[in-house]
Amino acid sequence: QVQLEESGGGLVQPGGSLRLSCAASGSIFSINVMGWYRQAPGKERELVTTITKGGSTNYLDSVKGRFTISRDNAKNTVYLQMNSLKPEDTAVYYCNADVYYTFSMHLEVWGQGTLVTVSS
Repeated sequence: QVQLEESGGGLVQPGGSLRLSCAASGSIFSINVMGWYRQAPGKERELVTTITKGGSTNYLDSVKGRFTISRDNAKNTVYLQMNSLKPEDTAVYYCNADVYYTFSMHLEVWGQGTLVTVSS
């Protein structure tokens, strides 16, 4: 069993910052890609950003220059630093990881989600 535990969500004013964390635990051989998705009310879940084990990143256009993803491979943890937050960033943010539990066997794991609300 592998679990992802997220933390760091909350209420922030427009222009503010938040840092999300997501720690993986359980039977982990290695973790390939880790990422963050979000789902706003009434909208479909969308990919926000990903990071490979080697550190290569990708971002949704609307968050480029404001959000930064990073990871600590030793701690099996991924972070999302969110700056200059806008009301349209309000959503439930989900952590996602491609976890190898043996050398060749892997599965996609999701966190439970953490709510980020940007409002004055």
